[in-house]
Amino acid sequence: MGAFTVERSTVIDAPADVIFGLIDNFHEWRHWSPWEGLDPDLKRDYSGPADGVGATYAWSGNRKAGAGRMTITGAVPNDSVDIDLDFEKPMAANNHVRFDIRPDGGVFRVTWTMTGVTTGFFALVGKIVPMDRFAGRDFERGLAALKARAENT
Repeated sequence: MGAFTVERSTVIDAPADVIFGLIDNFHEWRHWSPWEGLDPDLKRDYSGPADGVGATYAWSGNRKAGAGRMTITGAVPNDSVDIDLDFEKPMAANNHVRFDIRPDGGVFRVTWTMTGVTTGFFALVGKIVPMDRFAGRDFERGLAALKARAENT
């Protein structure tokens, strides 16, 4: 077992409320999530409020997409979003995800952080391929797509 943190940031030239709205509403993730497209037949289920605390998104798909659930556990408008992320497949795991939106010289710096503990298979794989390298590229792709979406909205 080992604790891990994966963190990536980008600068976005768009209003904070636009950026926040793309993160705080799971329906919007279809436009920028790095995992969209892994399974064209992905099953999605949204429950709770449309956005903010209690909004939940569950998915189930092929081997690449896996299955899991995300629930927003904290949301400060135009500032931050906290998410409880539960993976069911391919391996069970529970992680904490946080997005921070901070002013940065007339634009906004968005930081995507995931923390958790690796166990079982992921702990073994983590010795060869650190979680930062494993998930970091996905975060970079996702932030690039979030930036493009926010700046063109």
